[in-house]
Amino acid sequence: MQPDVDAWLARALAAHRGHYAAPAAREAAAGLLHPPVLAHAALLTVLVQLVPGADVDQLPFAARLAAADSEAVGDLAAFLTRALTAGSPA
Repeated sequence: MQPDVDAWLARALAAHRGHYAAPAAREAAAGLLHPPVLAHAALLTVLVQLVPGADVDQLPFAARLAAADSEAVGDLAAFLTRALTAGSPA
């Protein structure tokens, strides 16, 4: 059950749904949620920016990646975010 809860939290955080619609709640989450959930949310956030029209619910592989190595997933999300911010092709 825990992986399902973690995936739901990550999707809600990435999509700014429910409780995470409030910016303060998203900021507070960084200190409350464990690293795989935060990495999963970060990856979902950047992936939906890379693929317009994609929805966080269409990216189940992100949860598996975050569970396998959340630090690497966080690094990947940061790298992709920098690429998008710089206007580089992804």
